[in-house]
Amino acid sequence: MTTTRFAPSPTGHIHVGNLRTALFNFLIARKAGGTFILRIDDTDPERSKEHYVDAIKEDLDWLGLTWDRFERQSLRLDRYAETADNLRAAGRLYEAFETPTELDLKRKKQLNMGKPPVYDRAALALSEADRDRLRAERGQGHWRFLLDRERIEWVDGIGGPTSIDAASVSDPVLIRGDGQVLYTFASVVDDVDMGVTDIVRGADHITNTATQIQIIQAIGGTPPAFAHHSLLTGPQGEALSKRLGVLSLRQLRERGVEPMALLSLMARLGSSDPVELRSSIDEIAAGFDISHFGAAPTKFDEADLFPLTARYLSGLPVEAVARDLAAAGIPEEFAPHFWGVARDNIARRAEIAGWWKIVSEGAEPLVAPEDREFVAQALALLPEPPYDAGTWSAWTDSVKETTGRKGKALYMPLRKALTGRERGPEMAEFLPLMQAKPALS
Repeated sequence: MTTTRFAPSPTGHIHVGNLRTALFNFLIARKAGGTFILRIDDTDPERSKEHYVDAIKEDLDWLGLTWDRFERQSLRLDRYAETADNLRAAGRLYEAFETPTELDLKRKKQLNMGKPPVYDRAALALSEADRDRLRAERGQGHWRFLLDRERIEWVDGIGGPTSIDAASVSDPVLIRGDGQVLYTFASVVDDVDMGVTDIVRGADHITNTATQIQIIQAIGGTPPAFAHHSLLTGPQGEALSKRLGVLSLRQLRERGVEPMALLSLMARLGSSDPVELRSSIDEIAAGFDISHFGAAPTKFDEADLFPLTARYLSGLPVEAVARDLAAAGIPEEFAPHFWGVARDNIARRAEIAGWWKIVSEGAEPLVAPEDREFVAQALALLPEPPYDAGTWSAWTDSVKETTGRKGKALYMPLRKALTGRERGPEMAEFLPLMQAKPALS
């Protein structure tokens, strides 16, 4: 069975970059009828916060990315310790004691000599007496995985045939001196134990993947199918790192972005398939193919989300926005008529209340100084509500005959006077909604 996972660290809110990883893994599992695991990477007790765990769940719920299984790495520390002991016994995990400063000096020396900055495995030459002395001086060492220095190869679901020479990579640290299990190790143990078959993640993990393939094999597992999606940039190709705070799912939700608009965009962005607004997650899954994505950096512009949101809202039946209409104070019996007229001009649910206020209380007329006298004449000709489907035509004909105005010079000032806006629904349809006649102040 196809099994995928999303393994965020609870150290902040999910942003659009994290979302690509979550969404791709979710869609692969959903399309195959498999299992999607939400796995919280909380092995760092100092940085992991419970309110971020709750926020991650809330954001995924908002999007409809439901998980079939929930796991926490902090509850699996005994399993990591057991696996580490097995690797030590097999000679694949060794203790090293270099400080960050010493490692930095080694790297600089290697670079000056024109060599790749790879850990020199000096710790392997330490005697037991050396290790005892270093532990007494520095405390427990950190534990590195001994890589087989050979070429590591896999067929990437996006990048195609991929290989990395393990001799160009430092033996990765799997466990810190303070005992903290690092992501590289914990995720591998989990992936093997949980039967993960497919992993999609960012291109910045390619080197991790190479080392993890060897770790998986060393603990008796079978490497899953890997795919590395491109990294997102801003619309001009700029790095998104400084803007991820304002591109969190929480921020986008507060700005009125609809889940299906966001999912429809992110499920196609960076692929050879055009972005198409979908109405359900199953529709998105049915059209998803990881092989259609490219490895080049992908431009993301949050401005693209708002036209998609407006299109999504305009296609919703009144039943789907009933709670929003009720929250705006719109009577239930009036809601279908209001939504049928206003829906194509509402870009965010929060705008419903503004249009209802115009309907129920009238708008503050938007009148240019040169149109003030004209608008005053026109409003004097407008009868008191209620209005019907023929009121707009009859009124504008009367105003045209009285003032001599026609075309845009006739209709635009009247729209702005009635709605306080330059754009909106067809006035012949909107005027019958209005329950108050505007007046110039």
